[in-house]
Amino acid sequence: MNWITRERPKIDRIACPWLIRRFIDAEATFYFVPFDEVLLKAEELNATPFDIPGVEFTHYEDRCTFDYLIEKFGIDDPAVKDMAPIVRGADTDAHFVAPQSAGLWAISAGMSFNITDDHELLEKGMLIYDALYSWARHLQKQRHTQSPTEKLLLEVFNAYMQEKSGQSSKAPRWARQLKEIIQDQIDTNLNLSLKQVAAGLDMNPAYVSREFSKYFSDLSFGEYIRKLRIEKAIELLGNTSNSLSEIAYLTGFSDQSHFNRIFKPHTGQNPSVFRKSLGKK
Repeated sequence: MNWITRERPKIDRIACPWLIRRFIDAEATFYFVPFDEVLLKAEELNATPFDIPGVEFTHYEDRCTFDYLIEKFGIDDPAVKDMAPIVRGADTDAHFVAPQSAGLWAISAGMSFNITDDHELLEKGMLIYDALYSWARHLQKQRHTQSPTEKLLLEVFNAYMQEKSGQSSKAPRWARQLKEIIQDQIDTNLNLSLKQVAAGLDMNPAYVSREFSKYFSDLSFGEYIRKLRIEKAIELLGNTSNSLSEIAYLTGFSDQSHFNRIFKPHTGQNPSVFRKSLGKK
C-alpha cells in the first residue's frame, strides 16, 4: 500500500509510517512531496494521503493522525496506546499531555534539521519510535541510575548493613559518612528522599528513619534536611542578593510559599522580615 504526505516530516509524519509498517502493512511505501502537490500525486501514485487537512487520515479535535490510525485499524497494543499521548503532545505542542512529549519534539526537530533527505529521515526516525515502543512496553517502571547523592547514600547504608556491628554510643561509620554527604550536597538543590533510599535497600522506611534519628540529634531524616536548608537559607539571606524565590530554589523548597511556611517556625520571622533585620545589625 502506498501512502503520501507533505515533505519535511517531524512528528506525526514519522510516527504514522512507523505505526503503519509495524502494525498495519510491513511493505508500505511512503512518499513526501510539497504540500500543494499531495492530493495530485496521491492520484498518480494510487497513494493514501495522510496528515494534511481535508483527508480521512488527519487530525480530529485534539487528536493527531497517529491517534486516528490506532482507532481506524483497531490497534489494541497497550504500549502503542501509551505512546499515543506522547506523540499527540509533541505533534500539537501540548507538552503537558505527557512528560516525554517535549523530549520527543526536541529530538524530532533536531533530526529534521540535521537530515535533509526525507526518506533517510524516515528510516532514522523509525529507530526512535522502535526505542520509544520498547520503553513503553518493557521499561516504564525502570528508573535511570540514581543521582550521585542517592548512589552514595545507598553505598553508605549498604556498608552499614554489612558491618552488623550492633548498637554503640559512638556514631557508626555509616552515620558519619552520611552526615558528610548531606553537608556536601547542601550547596545544591537538595532533594533527598528517605523513602527512595529505603526502597533501594528493600527495607522498611520506618526502620531506616528510626536508625537515622539515633545519630542525628533525635531528628528524623526530613527534619534534619529541613534544618540544614534553613541554615543555608539564612546564610544566603545575609550574604547574597538573590531573590527569595531564588533562595527557595537553591535550598530545595518547592516554591517561595513553601519556603515561607517552613522558615517562620524555625526563626520566628518570615524570610523578608528576617533579611531586613540582618541589615539593621
